Amino acid sequence: MVRGKTQMRRIENDTSRQVTFSKRRNGLLKKAFELSVLCDAEVALIIFSSRGKLYEFSSAGLSKTIERYERRSKDLEANNRSSEDNLQHMSSNTSDLEKKLELLEASKRRLLGDGLESCSIEELQQLENQLEKSFSRIRARKNQLFKEKIELLKSEEKKLLEDNKKLCEKLGRSGSLNPTLRQSPSTTRTREVLLLCAGGMDVETELFIGPPHKGRPPQN
Repeated sequence: MVRGKTQMRRIENDTSRQVTFSKRRNGLLKKAFELSVLCDAEVALIIFSSRGKLYEFSSAGLSKTIERYERRSKDLEANNRSSEDNLQHMSSNTSDLEKKLELLEASKRRLLGDGLESCSIEELQQLENQLEKSFSRIRARKNQLFKEKIELLKSEEKKLLEDNKKLCEKLGRSGSLNPTLRQSPSTTRTREVLLLCAGGMDVETELFIGPPHKGRPPQN
């Protein structure tokens, strides 16, 4: 015989309602006991009938389980408050970062010369001062790079002169450089590079290492 599906609503007949309560209460208590034994779980069950009668089950003592539940509830509530506070703090930080980003974008546009219509005279003067400071730092850095380049070329010139001197000694000439060698094409071109770098220009040159040969045509 197929058992009919029970509708989930209050049973109107008092006798049927009491019988159903008794059966299901016993089944629920049994299931709570089985759950505590099979799964090693701490289970507490409290049931009040419609007439106010109390039925309970606890695998570890009802009072102990209730105290544990209260502590856990307080911890969960504290964690929820902490999470809400963190969310509010993160939301506030996000809003602050968005405002800062907007200000940076506006400042960038002004430095590029855009969006100046809403600027006052004081703001324009401040912007001009900032640009002048930036230009000063840029010029200082450029001059520093020029100086480093010049020092490098000077060291290369010194090395070339030493190499020419050694070559002269190997060929049996005088140990000191003669005026012709001092004004060799390699030295002259190196000095041209130094002068051009001091003026902020870069050139390519061919350096000649070794003593000048007789009859060698002068290089331009």
